Amino acid sequence: MYKKYFATAFAFALLITAVFSPAEAETTADPADTSDTAQQERLPLRELRLFTQVFEQIRRGYVEEVQDTELLENAIAGLLLELDPHSVYLNEADYDDLQESATGEYGGLGLEVGSERGMIKVISPIDDSPAAKAGIEAGDLIVEVDGAPVRGMAVQKAIDKLRGEKGTSIHLTVLREGEDGPIELDITRDIIQLSSVRSRLLEPGYGYVRISQFQVTSGKDFRQALISLKEDGPLKGVIVDLRNNPGGLVPASVEIADAVLDSGTIVYTEGRLPSSNTRFEATNGDLLQGTPMVVLINGGSASASEIVAGALQDQQRAAIMGTQSFGKGSVQTVIPLGDGRAVKLTTARYFTPNGRSIQAEGIAPDIIVEPAEIRLYQKRKQIREADLEGHLEQADNKTEETQDSEEDITDDNQLYEALNVLKGFQLLGKAVSEKPPTKLE
Repeated sequence: MYKKYFATAFAFALLITAVFSPAEAETTADPADTSDTAQQERLPLRELRLFTQVFEQIRRGYVEEVQDTELLENAIAGLLLELDPHSVYLNEADYDDLQESATGEYGGLGLEVGSERGMIKVISPIDDSPAAKAGIEAGDLIVEVDGAPVRGMAVQKAIDKLRGEKGTSIHLTVLREGEDGPIELDITRDIIQLSSVRSRLLEPGYGYVRISQFQVTSGKDFRQALISLKEDGPLKGVIVDLRNNPGGLVPASVEIADAVLDSGTIVYTEGRLPSSNTRFEATNGDLLQGTPMVVLINGGSASASEIVAGALQDQQRAAIMGTQSFGKGSVQTVIPLGDGRAVKLTTARYFTPNGRSIQAEGIAPDIIVEPAEIRLYQKRKQIREADLEGHLEQADNKTEETQDSEEDITDDNQLYEALNVLKGFQLLGKAVSEKPPTKLE
């Protein structure tokens, strides 16, 4: 029996040797060449034999029986495990999750949910989603999914149950405040598109754009966000928030940087394969037409976030504020294996326009702002002219009107300081533009 197993394992080793023959190496060796270089181009047979011995020992002696396919899959994962933290083997589930994260698409109902009292609470239905069309409202409690109670179910498990292929139906039992009894709903799943870009005005003229990750549509969504902000009135400044953005797709980061640049290099990559050596250049057309910008980063800003921050910093297009970024300066290529599985392999390093490799270094902000708590100083009310009895009224007899149109962002000191910097840019710009030209004799 042992000879049979050993023969099988050794055949596997010979198969590996045949698949990875020297003919497939980048430099083909002369069969008659016995130099060290030629030897290094061949796979080490000694280690392959060692592998087959370990494989057989596990197969025969491990306390529980392990399928050969599982052992081989673990071996493949081990090939990438020691390379770097970002090169990994992706099984079918992992590959599906990666594709969903990159595209922002999934089959489901379009619900943001949480947990409350052991039940699934609807935080918000997405506009025009199957859930919204079926009448699900924020605050609803989902108590049963297809007749199975969800009490005590983990949120992630509940999300998995709610998701499914487009066109499939699901039956929900919902409790709603003010209703006498449970509500029964049959909903057909559809493709849900999530956007990683959110925008709003902090104050009139000052826009805020939050990018949570870089997906396929992030570049288009970013451009649309800027256009929408401009429709609300002339922009004096824009804050782009990349804090805790772990990265994503390099093309999306290039699109976002290109949207606010007129020319110049955005990023370039260098690797061993010719396809890994790429340079991305900005095209003409700054959507903001030079409007001052601040980019917020922190230790959670990585990879594609650092591409954007590094490009805008080197091009002197934006002030970078916050704290040191993560320092992931490597590019991963996803290589499908044709059977629902894939390999994510580090294939290049990327460099900012000025040639900086930020691998394990990160982007240093132009203005360091550590997270802190803002507390207003409580002091005694000071007496002013308007408080004095018999004070003169304003010459135009106008009373001062206050307008509460500003968002309170004092709970986020980094955002608060970024807005102050933008206001400083605006004041400085006015001062420079209003200064009379110097007369030369």
